Amino acid sequence: MSVSCVNCTSVSEFILGGLTETPHLEKVLCSIFFLIYAMNVAGNLSIIIIVALDCNLHSPMYFFLGNLSFLDICFSSVAVPRMLHDFITRQKVISLAACLAQMHFFHFLGSTEVLLLTAMSYDRFIAICRPLHYTEIMNRKLCLTLAIGSWATGFLHSLLHTISTSLLPFCGPNIVNHFFCDIKPLLKLSCTNTSFNSSLLLLVTGSLVMISFLLTLLSYIYIGYTLAWIPSATGRSRGFSTCAAHLIVVILLYGTALFTYLRPVTEKSIEIDRIAAILFTILTPMLNPIIYTLRNQDVQNALVKLANSWI
Repeated sequence: MSVSCVNCTSVSEFILGGLTETPHLEKVLCSIFFLIYAMNVAGNLSIIIIVALDCNLHSPMYFFLGNLSFLDICFSSVAVPRMLHDFITRQKVISLAACLAQMHFFHFLGSTEVLLLTAMSYDRFIAICRPLHYTEIMNRKLCLTLAIGSWATGFLHSLLHTISTSLLPFCGPNIVNHFFCDIKPLLKLSCTNTSFNSSLLLLVTGSLVMISFLLTLLSYIYIGYTLAWIPSATGRSRGFSTCAAHLIVVILLYGTALFTYLRPVTEKSIEIDRIAAILFTILTPMLNPIIYTLRNQDVQNALVKLANSWI
C-alpha cells in the first residue's frame, strides 16, 4: 500500500553507510582495498595488452578473456574508487542522479559479465566437444555477436531496473545501508510500495542469472562427459586445464550473485549482501587474472615474452 508523501521533502541526495564508522579501521581498509584495486587494474590490463599484442592469442578464447578483463576493470571501478574517496574524505554524500548512475553501471557491467561467462562456456564446449568444427563454428562473426549481445543485453537489463527505481519517491530517511548504491538498499528507502520493483528484481535478474547458470552448467556436463571418454590421461588433463580457470571464476561469480539477488529484501539480507558485495566487486576481479595466469600456459608464455621485450 502506497504511503502518502504530500508533506515530505523529496530526497535529492543520499548518505552511503560504508563498511565501518571507526576512523582507524577505515584507514586500514582503505590501504587494503587500494592495494587490491591496483592489483586488479594492473593484472587485468596486463591480460588485455598481451592478448592484443601476441598473435598466438588471437583466438576466440582469448578474445573473450580480453573482454572479461576489461569488464573486471570497469566493474570494480564503479564502486571501489568511490569507496576509497569516502574512506579518505569521510564525506559519504552522493546525489540521487549519481546514485542511480552508479546502480545502473553496476548492474549493467555485472549482468554483462554473467552473460560473457556463459559465452565463454559455449566456446569451451565447442573446443572440447566439437574440436574438428571449432574454427568453423567459433568464427569472427559469432564471437562478435556473442560479445555485443552480452553487452547490449546487460545494458537493457540494467536500464529496466534504473528506470523503475528512478520513478520511486524518496522522502527520507536517506542513509543507504551499503558502501555503494544498489537496488535492494534503495528500495528500503522509498516511501511507497516497492513490491513491483522487488518482483522485477527477482524475476528479471533471477531469470537472467539462472538461465545463464543453467546454460553454463549444461556446457560443462557435456564437457565432463566428453572428457570422461578420452582414453589418454594426458588428454583428459589437458582438456580439464583449459576449462579449470573459467570454472573457478564461474563458481565465484554465480555463487555470490545467486546468493545476493534471489533472496527477499530485508534488513538482515542487506547486511549480508554488503559483505557478499566485497567479494564480487573487489576480490573476484583481482583474482580473475591470477586464476587465468596460473592455469594457462599460453598466457604465461606470452607474459614472459612481453616482459623480456621490455627488459
